[in-house]
Amino acid sequence: MELTKKKMAKTNAIRQLEQKKVAFQVLTYESEGVIDGVSVAKKIGHPANHVFKTLVTTAGPGKMFVFIIPVEAELDLKAAAKVAGEKKVDMLPLKDLLATTGYVRGGCSPIGMKKLFPTFIDESAEQLDYIIVSGGKIGLQIQLDPKELAEMVCAKFAPVTKFNT
Repeated sequence: MELTKKKMAKTNAIRQLEQKKVAFQVLTYESEGVIDGVSVAKKIGHPANHVFKTLVTTAGPGKMFVFIIPVEAELDLKAAAKVAGEKKVDMLPLKDLLATTGYVRGGCSPIGMKKLFPTFIDESAEQLDYIIVSGGKIGLQIQLDPKELAEMVCAKFAPVTKFNT
């Protein structure tokens, strides 16, 4: 595991965190492409319950919602729709992710998207002293305080997951 702040190509997420003077730590890992979040947690040496994935949903044209949930969990689409104030939300088709957010699958950060979409963080993050989210590209993660993340992306904490237990 490499914890670093050395010279690297800065992503939009890192630039925005630095601009707003938010405390964060960069974690990097080697990857041959997209890997699942539990594997990311193992590679960076952190418990999976602290590593979160960023999912983008849609409730129709121009209605996007972002959900930040633990990597071990699944987004509960009914709960997600309820907190978003919609009848139904669906996952944004993968082919639309880059054009909508500016990020690719496996490197989608909740920070620095092309637009600030309504964002919800699973309520489990609120009790943690830190969470880890994508830094804006595959192999790059950001560790920060979940409340600071919520403030940065104007997110609300809400119950939006189901765990496969």
